Amino acid sequence: MIVSPISVVAAAVCCVLFARGFRRLRARRREYAGWGRAALFAGSVAAVLVALSAPLDELAESSLAAHMLQHVLLIDVVPALGLLALRGPLLLFVVPEFLLRGVARSARARTILVAVTRPLVAFGIWALVLALWHVPAIYDATLASEALHVLEHLSFVVAGTLAWIQVVDPARRHALSTGGRLGFLLAMFVVGQMLATTLVLAQSSVYEEYARPGDQLFGMSALEDQHAAGFLMMLEQMLVLGVAAAFLIRRHLDESSETGAAGEPSAHPFTA
Repeated sequence: MIVSPISVVAAAVCCVLFARGFRRLRARRREYAGWGRAALFAGSVAAVLVALSAPLDELAESSLAAHMLQHVLLIDVVPALGLLALRGPLLLFVVPEFLLRGVARSARARTILVAVTRPLVAFGIWALVLALWHVPAIYDATLASEALHVLEHLSFVVAGTLAWIQVVDPARRHALSTGGRLGFLLAMFVVGQMLATTLVLAQSSVYEEYARPGDQLFGMSALEDQHAAGFLMMLEQMLVLGVAAAFLIRRHLDESSETGAAGEPSAHPFTA
């Protein structure tokens, strides 16, 4: 695998910050810094490197299915695993202190942060980013402009992070109840399936850049590749959003049960 230099530097910085915060918290409260957290964070970093490096990044230039795999990794898998790793006290130990102080001292920064992490706003940003970058004219433009392509990928990570904050709730804001978080996942599923279904049912190539003759992935035609991209997005949402929904349903049942051990740290993946 040929790894992008920029991706390597960004991943290295994130790993150093995580290792530093993980070590500090583990020395104080080991139950909030288990090795499972490190595995989740490693999975998030690995997903970034896979998405932005060869061979996937090179295949994405000629295959819509490969490009779609990049997108779902960046907008769902990377932020979901990263936030699960950082939930609870670990988040405050990993985020650099100068950033925490800067936000604390800036009323404008706090206002913006509160605004974009509201459930409806976060969902709106996520849905807009997903829909906007898949408009045919804009999608084709990203393939012709490296700067625009980088902006697209960055916006997927940011929008995905804002959306998955509502589901994982790493800072324990409790902006949504467990039922509300399930509703949020359902809304994400509906929007994603609208895009995926469009690609699957289309009888002609939606994106001109992928309709041109050339070597297609696994010998597929441009239309077959497009259908594969739609099915891939369907499958990814069923798996990722479905697993998250299953854990939230389990948590809802646990909350309703009278047999829970009060005061003990929970091992549930959506709690600290």
